[in-house]
Amino acid sequence: MSMLDNHKILFSNAALFFVGLTIMVAVIPALSNQERNRPLPGAPALSREARIGKGIYIANGCVACHTQQVRNIDMDRIWGDRPGLAADYAANVRTDFWRNTATLMGTERTGPDLTNVGVRQPGKDWNLVHLFNPRIVVKESVMPAYPWLFERKKDPGKSDVIVNVPAAYLNGDEKVVATKDALYLLAYLQSLKQAALPQNTVSPEFLYKKELKKAAGGEAPAADGKALYAANCQTCHQENGEGLPGAFPPLKGSPVVTGDDLEKYVGIIMDGYDARAEYGVMPAVGTNMSFTENEVAAIINHERSSWGNQGKKVTPEEVKKIIDLLKLKTP
Repeated sequence: MSMLDNHKILFSNAALFFVGLTIMVAVIPALSNQERNRPLPGAPALSREARIGKGIYIANGCVACHTQQVRNIDMDRIWGDRPGLAADYAANVRTDFWRNTATLMGTERTGPDLTNVGVRQPGKDWNLVHLFNPRIVVKESVMPAYPWLFERKKDPGKSDVIVNVPAAYLNGDEKVVATKDALYLLAYLQSLKQAALPQNTVSPEFLYKKELKKAAGGEAPAADGKALYAANCQTCHQENGEGLPGAFPPLKGSPVVTGDDLEKYVGIIMDGYDARAEYGVMPAVGTNMSFTENEVAAIINHERSSWGNQGKKVTPEEVKKIIDLLKLKTP
């Protein structure tokens, strides 16, 4: 009797074929990956607050626009120190027997990749303002605001976390206060840091690197201070250099920018700054982004020659001496 004449045999064989194929192309590779990949030694476990924040991240649909996977192409270099590996996601475990957990790798890149956002943008003040209304810090942003993560109060309590929102976005003398959900989400975002590879481990390379034309005389190409400022400083200090009142200080007319204390200036860029209570904490942008002396000098020269500032031009050699001194001071 032909198999096609007996529907029981036909559907039984089809079911067996489907089950066998699923085991071969899905189950066995998944178990193999699980066996061969372990979390990197330097990957920290999520805190209780960060775990709750991860759920809020999912609930608010953040994965629809943000990825957490650094591809091995040069254009993704700004999102992490290296391309992503399977080990970066090995710490994810099943929620229970019936439910797996999402890696939150994402597929849509409407917004920036968040793999290393805890290093790239760790500041509490900036993140909270950005969640309240992204257009406050990035005028061209298409990210939706999340006002339900905040409360407006005229008399905040001592334990309330007040968000440094400019007066133009407030009604009268009210204050914007972060809810617990906002703080949990902040904890999750701050926890997103790309783990370093173990010593003597060869890191995957970024492919399709752009070749920069050498300057006259065969010298290395000059860094673009304006582009570096836009990519690393503009979201806080703004395109016009005026910052945001009560949140981020202005660079326009700043005595640090136009003054002669180059050691302080370079130190702020490389190691961050937290000496002014009226403004948010500045992260160690230069160290976090592995700035070279050429890049730091380019940023300084751009800031000293923009928005009406008139400061002395610096050279990479001057900056390198200070960076070397800062490294000696760092424990």
